[in-house]
Amino acid sequence: MAATNRDAILVAATQLFLENGYDRTSLARVADGAGVSRATLFKQFPTKAALFEAAVLAAGGRPASEPVDVPTDDFTTGLVVLGRAYAELLMRPEMTALMRTVIAESPRFPELRQRTFDFGTLPVLTALGHYLRDAHAAGTAHMDDPDRVSEQFLGMIASSIFWPRLVHGTWSITDAEQLQVVEEAARTIAARYATR
Repeated sequence: MAATNRDAILVAATQLFLENGYDRTSLARVADGAGVSRATLFKQFPTKAALFEAAVLAAGGRPASEPVDVPTDDFTTGLVVLGRAYAELLMRPEMTALMRTVIAESPRFPELRQRTFDFGTLPVLTALGHYLRDAHAAGTAHMDDPDRVSEQFLGMIASSIFWPRLVHGTWSITDAEQLQVVEEAARTIAARYATR
């Protein structure tokens, strides 16, 4: 029951945050929209900032249309598969809209500025971390700091796929262009870290 209530709350909250922004979304309206009592909502999310963070992470954590099956026999190919899953995450309309809200609203709301959204808990990012550590342990890649390598890889993808879309609402990228961005990022990381 608690999990069902949490899901209903997150669905209602996401819709209200996207429609009304952070400021004009009240916890009372979220509770009404989710069909739960205010006490139930406050038990799950004691502050609006905590609810907003959960909504952002839920938008990024919902399953992709297909499960990610990462090949382990070729380091570059595995990176491409994970990079494509990350690109799919970045292209979700609700993720872009919620991140716009974070950027637009946080200067006026200290509770948002003070939160550190733990994007590392998103499934595709967790999978990438495991993949890099496993490749290092298996000797197919050598890296002193897998977390930094992950940031480098994801940064190359986000800088071409996500940030232009976030800043310019009419900007678009084709599937072929997305794939090219991901493949080039994967080859760059492999050229630096894959063992010969």
